[in-house]
Amino acid sequence: MSDAVGPWLVVGLGNPGPEYAANRHNVGFMVAELLAERMGGRFKAHKARAQVVEGRVGPPGPGSRRVVVAKPLSFMNLSGGPTTALRDFYKVPVANIVAIHDELDIDYGALRLKLGGGDNGHNGLKSITKSLGAEYHRVRFGIGRPPGRMQVADFVLKDFSSAERRELDYFVDRAADAVETLIVDGLERAQSSYNT
Repeated sequence: MSDAVGPWLVVGLGNPGPEYAANRHNVGFMVAELLAERMGGRFKAHKARAQVVEGRVGPPGPGSRRVVVAKPLSFMNLSGGPTTALRDFYKVPVANIVAIHDELDIDYGALRLKLGGGDNGHNGLKSITKSLGAEYHRVRFGIGRPPGRMQVADFVLKDFSSAERRELDYFVDRAADAVETLIVDGLERAQSSYNT
């Protein structure tokens, strides 16, 4: 897809504030931060209640794509507002929106990319789908299920365990690679390379 149909908008889902920064629920922010770093940009405040970085992804020349990476500054369950405002501001087609989020039903570190679908109880996706409809891309980052009888809400708002943190940088790096492949080479190529 060329820039003629608008840029891509990559939204990392999470909760703002230092107390949430290392939570499982904030893995979308972690991937967004790495993508911004790769693009050589720094997050800046945007009137859409988000922090954004604008840049390009892909090989230099006609193969590169214009990309806006965003971290909504609303809480997770209100992600739809900033995402919609950014879509309107940058004139992004819904099919060029990518949400990166934690996923309970996938083993830790595994990735699944898809276009459209349900929210599987994820409040960030629920909010975005309510605002935009379901036909946006998702990069689902597995965090696994809570151990024992731990409540889901407690589990997602806890930091990754020390064992998980040993591999976290590798998995975040791989998720950023998957987002770039999706944008440059398309969903099928990204799925065949990264879906586990």
